[in-house]
Amino acid sequence: MPTSAIDGNFDDKSAAAIQAAREGVAVCDRSHWGRIQVSEGDRIRFLHNQSTNDFQRLKPGQGCDTVFVTSTARTIDLATAYVMEDAVLLLVSPNRREKLMKWLDQYIFFADKVQLTDVTDNTASFSLIGPGSDALLEQLGAGAMIGQPDGSHQQLTVGDIEVRVAVGSGLATPGYTLILSAADKETLWNTLAQAGAVPMSDRVWEHLRIEQGRPAPDLELTEDYNPLEAGLWQTISFEKGCYIGQETIARLNTYKGVKQHLWGVRLNTPAQPGSVISVGEEKVGKLTSYTETDQGSFGLGYVRTKAGGEGLKVQVGESEGELVAVPFVTHDYV
Repeated sequence: MPTSAIDGNFDDKSAAAIQAAREGVAVCDRSHWGRIQVSEGDRIRFLHNQSTNDFQRLKPGQGCDTVFVTSTARTIDLATAYVMEDAVLLLVSPNRREKLMKWLDQYIFFADKVQLTDVTDNTASFSLIGPGSDALLEQLGAGAMIGQPDGSHQQLTVGDIEVRVAVGSGLATPGYTLILSAADKETLWNTLAQAGAVPMSDRVWEHLRIEQGRPAPDLELTEDYNPLEAGLWQTISFEKGCYIGQETIARLNTYKGVKQHLWGVRLNTPAQPGSVISVGEEKVGKLTSYTETDQGSFGLGYVRTKAGGEGLKVQVGESEGELVAVPFVTHDYV
């Protein structure tokens, strides 16, 4: 099973990007993430029936995070959807692009008016991350999205480039997602850097992802876990009708049956992903991701609900740890 472990030996550029994401504005190239366009007349109904969020309430210019799950509610991917006038654009994890194309295609039946198009290679995507993102967009004449709800998006002009600017960085930190033609990628990147955005590597993104608790496929999002255990309550509509995996998710919520939760784990020494999390002699969970922060060793892990929650003292391999809340996930029943 893949593991995510990030050591703390960041060079000056990486350290500057982390600081910018916290205090200013950083820019991360997410062009290797998948972008799937869903078009034709039944697209909204189709996505409504295939994932956890309520697409039928969305209007063009709005968007949401949603989770694609199996029939038994095991997670396939956490995606962001942007509803446009004539299509829906899905931003999906890099290692789920092909799988989701095949998985969605099998649910398109003869009479369905749905077209799936992988537009990843023809497009690019950046994330602006940090409290300085508003000022940077304003500076570039693209401030129309400032103050709009998460997922809101609009086609704007940055310099001479047409860019879809969406509210939300992909992390718990405020920011924006920019989607544009691949032909304009280098020009826009240079424009953003010249305007003061500090370039961020994939390694730093992964560090922030772990620190903030965004679950990732093959690590926190696998067929071992459902989206309620992963803390993705904000991606789930409990009012909408039937969808794949809905029965299991509704039952877990109604009967408060979530058996384990994803937590941050603050550690006193480094630990390896895959390590057993225990309380005394009892195994209560597993570490799924690990990074080193300026406050010490830190990981993400699933812990059995009955063992306890925030503040619980645990053993992780040879390390001692404590469960802490992370901003990307929640543990509340609806």
